[in-house]
Amino acid sequence: MTIEDQRRNLMKLFEAAVAAANPLQCVPPALPAPPTDGRLIILGAGKGSAAMVQAAETHYLSLDPRPDIIGCAVTRHGFSLPARAVEIIEGGHPVPDEGSATAARRALELARHATEKDLVLVLLSGGASALWTAPVDGVTLGEKQEVTRALLASGARISEINCVRKHLSGIKGGRLARAAAPARLITLAISDVPGDDPSAIGSGPTVGDPTTLSDARQILKDRGIEPPPSVAAALCDDRNETPVPEGASFAHAEYVLVSRPADALKAAADVAAKLGYEVQVLGDSIEGEARNVAAEHAELARSCLAAGKRTALLSGGEVTVTVTGNGKGGPNQEYALSLANALQGSDAISALAADTDGTDGGEGAADDPAGAIVDPTTGERATGLGLNPAKFLNNNDSTGFFRALGDLLVTGPTRTNVNDFRVILVDC
Repeated sequence: MTIEDQRRNLMKLFEAAVAAANPLQCVPPALPAPPTDGRLIILGAGKGSAAMVQAAETHYLSLDPRPDIIGCAVTRHGFSLPARAVEIIEGGHPVPDEGSATAARRALELARHATEKDLVLVLLSGGASALWTAPVDGVTLGEKQEVTRALLASGARISEINCVRKHLSGIKGGRLARAAAPARLITLAISDVPGDDPSAIGSGPTVGDPTTLSDARQILKDRGIEPPPSVAAALCDDRNETPVPEGASFAHAEYVLVSRPADALKAAADVAAKLGYEVQVLGDSIEGEARNVAAEHAELARSCLAAGKRTALLSGGEVTVTVTGNGKGGPNQEYALSLANALQGSDAISALAADTDGTDGGEGAADDPAGAIVDPTTGERATGLGLNPAKFLNNNDSTGFFRALGDLLVTGPTRTNVNDFRVILVDC
């Protein structure tokens, strides 16, 4: 098995995982019949929303008679696609911007004007939490951006970030469903969260919220974040409590998962098995510090090598990074760097870690790295260039390390998102 063969196999598995979550494949089978005597109102948000809209429009505009379609969707900058009946807006991710706020206002306006005869079809994918932002009264977009940045830098889990976001939002945490009532509402979602919890996907705009204002306050306290006074006040205002799951707003609401991280891992596992690997799926909802998870996985890979087992170790979820340095990177790149540091001197082990949306950390640009690749020559090549993996890791500069080696994985927007994809190949 050559280095080139190993790298090709890594890419085959990544491409299979992303293809399993392609909206053009997973959305059409779940599309509901349009209303017979009302409008079809399509509202979308997320990194995959433009592709989800395309899939929906292709289906509905082929019907005879065509339904009366209006709508608005928001996706990350650079992730847009042409649409015919639905307005597509681009917004900021992971930190929301004015496009995110404009899209949220438009979605709420359309939802509030829905009638009992209409069908509100919500197309939701990862990234919707940042891309639909409607700050509650008294909180500015800038203040919400400040809190989001602080949470990201603190290493907070996505569930914690979303809990705070919900209680500072006029659209998340079930508030979009409340705006759409009494219209019939159906959500089709591509999951990007551990456990596929609808209240966590996109911060649950169309389902009830089990978290509370008290939870949000405690998260900021635990993460050592002192919020702006307006945010602190908003999180003590009972008017900003989110609707509970049993609320009347959800009486006519349905929720369908059209793709999950587990589906992506299964697709990759099937390819790995055909390539002759013994497959171990470590889980589709792994959380924790990227470097700690990588250290555990490196030890497991070494044990497979010692046992002479040709193995593919697959995992998903969403690891995090607590930023202490001033470098650039993302959780998947930091995982790969930590793995490279731990595997120095280990032959026959290669790995790929990437976000299935095509962007891992970065500056919010469409051409940010998706992740990085590690192979048995990584350590030797780094030494030849005078690169110390541990030093780059301490500075949270995984992008700098892998850029110097030419091992950043740059895919461009995939227009879907089922979260992290990690594979370690042990070729005995």
